[in-house]
Amino acid sequence: MDPAVLREDMVDGLESPAKDVLADEAVAVAMREAPRHAFLEDERAAYADREHEALGTRVLSPSTVARLFQALAAEEGDDVLIVGAGVGYTAAVAAELVGETNVHAVDISRPLVVEARRNLAEAGYQGVLVDRRDGAQGFPEYAPFDRILLEAAAVEPPHALRSQLADGGRLVFPRGTHCQRLEALEDGDTVARFDAVSFDPLLIEGEQSGAVERNRTDREDREYARQRAESRTGWEQEWIEWEERNGRSSVQEQ
Repeated sequence: MDPAVLREDMVDGLESPAKDVLADEAVAVAMREAPRHAFLEDERAAYADREHEALGTRVLSPSTVARLFQALAAEEGDDVLIVGAGVGYTAAVAAELVGETNVHAVDISRPLVVEARRNLAEAGYQGVLVDRRDGAQGFPEYAPFDRILLEAAAVEPPHALRSQLADGGRLVFPRGTHCQRLEALEDGDTVARFDAVSFDPLLIEGEQSGAVERNRTDREDREYARQRAESRTGWEQEWIEWEERNGRSSVQEQ
């Protein structure tokens, strides 16, 4: 069957009262244009509303993709960062929304970066930039971003991603561990909460599939160090000065 017809049927199903997950016309148009079958092996199964497995990662179902982009509220000309490029499909949808040269995507898995680049090029989105990065560190070379989509669960979004948002920018991510809910942040504050979702946790270097070592404490150590640095109240400096004063007093007494 013609893939364009399959895409129409897919989007019509998402808009139907039975599913009622897609109401944004811009997102609907983008999903009608992005050739999902170019990112999956089985052309017909690509348009079924279900997840797929590819190279050790989950390819999100169309209904989940629709929810993500409605929450992201990206507009033409926005600079978008996608953390968790996967096989590249969500980057293609983003390219339809904002323009392909405005889309940047990162993934911690080198095989997935290679796959995403190949899929996007073959699907006609050569302008999308995909790089292998630790997603928790974002993509500072191209910041700030008007929209950041984190396709991995986190209790709190990484500080680096929040700092790479433009003024008035929006970050969308699944908040939580076992129980997750999609949230949108602007200026550091939660501005919207959406439906419950289920995503794999955000990985850092050493945790990706095929890595020699898996060590989540590296990220925890960095986060705790940053939190301690930001929570100082000033007494540490007073303590240093007190020690210095004691030292000077001892010298004077001698």
